Amino acid sequence: MNEQVKPLPFDAERVRADFPILNQEVNGHPLVYLDNAATTQKPRAVIQALVDYYEQDNSNVHRGAHALADRATQKFEAARVKVAEFINAPEARQVIWTRGTTEGINLVASSWGRSNLKAGDRVLVSAMEHHSNIVPWQMVAAEKGATVEPIPVDVDGVLDLAALQDMLDERVKMVACGHVSNALGTVNPVEQVIRLAHGVGALTLIDGAQAVSHWPVDMQALDCDFYVFSAHKLFGPTGLGALYGKVALLDAMPPYQGGGEMIESVSFAGTTYNQLPYKFEAGTPDIAGVIAFGAAIDYLNQLDRAGAAAHEKALLAYAEERARATPGVRLIGTSANKTSVMSFLLEGAHPNDVGMLLDQQGVAVRTGNHCAQPIMEQYGVPGTVRASLAFYNTRDDIDRLFAALEKVRLFL
Repeated sequence: MNEQVKPLPFDAERVRADFPILNQEVNGHPLVYLDNAATTQKPRAVIQALVDYYEQDNSNVHRGAHALADRATQKFEAARVKVAEFINAPEARQVIWTRGTTEGINLVASSWGRSNLKAGDRVLVSAMEHHSNIVPWQMVAAEKGATVEPIPVDVDGVLDLAALQDMLDERVKMVACGHVSNALGTVNPVEQVIRLAHGVGALTLIDGAQAVSHWPVDMQALDCDFYVFSAHKLFGPTGLGALYGKVALLDAMPPYQGGGEMIESVSFAGTTYNQLPYKFEAGTPDIAGVIAFGAAIDYLNQLDRAGAAAHEKALLAYAEERARATPGVRLIGTSANKTSVMSFLLEGAHPNDVGMLLDQQGVAVRTGNHCAQPIMEQYGVPGTVRASLAFYNTRDDIDRLFAALEKVRLFL
């Protein structure tokens, strides 16, 4: 039996060398990339997997009777197994390929929601949710006569569990909550949310888009009913994501889309649908993306993830310490339990102007409402400047952010 190779102790500088995009200048300055909550950069191994597929294995999956199709299919399904193991799903067939977190939520809202919600039912979502975990529920609720209601969030950006408990009753059929807020960085107590929801017979959907890149997630320990995330926020390619669901729920749900692959047989007398996971994967999938996502999982598995998480935690603490010491900077979202997101305002400056002036100095951040308008409205701000971290960021990146901010502050 081969012993599992122990990862080397985490070293951010060594890891940075695996990400070719970081080695460039922007506007005459070395790039400081602090927009990881929007999308993470890709290691060379992921980029090479895309190239290898198109140069060596390009073929459709599952249906071809030739070597290229066989190789592509084996790598495609091997990636599904890798993702299932990565999130500790009981079975690989519980991993459904989607175009991303947004489509995963839309799939559940459309398929499960249309089949199960009725007039008078309630869907609860946290007040800090991304629009993609609000709007799909509003759409199906309007169709079915159900309501979508926000779970309150306090001034620090912390979910009010006592309020959630008071809101729960037998009319609540779904509680949808982000694992981590993309706008604030708050790590939500999803284990408690799931337990409370299940206590009244409600199902749970957890948006894990901002969580999976920072620490291991465990579907069996969480016991959520659905979990969604995106490859491009997990050092993989864009346009791809995964939906995890419990088998009994997925089996009972009707297909989200019709077409090839999701059928077992078709006639004008009627159609028989395919088994899981293919029932929800109509049409030719993003084969290259799936295979490259598998390469991203391989890459992450050979890292010291505990060391990477500790590095990110220390970086965030350092960044927030610098922010509190900088005149005119106001932090938005100050939960004691945060990860890798620092949202802030600079006194007297619109966030968009700050972002453009930082870019002129090679510092890439995100500005605006971060597709989380309700929580921005609660804070009474049009948006924020968001610096978001990944394990390849360093203290030097933080120092350069604040050096650039000082120039912006003096310029304004």
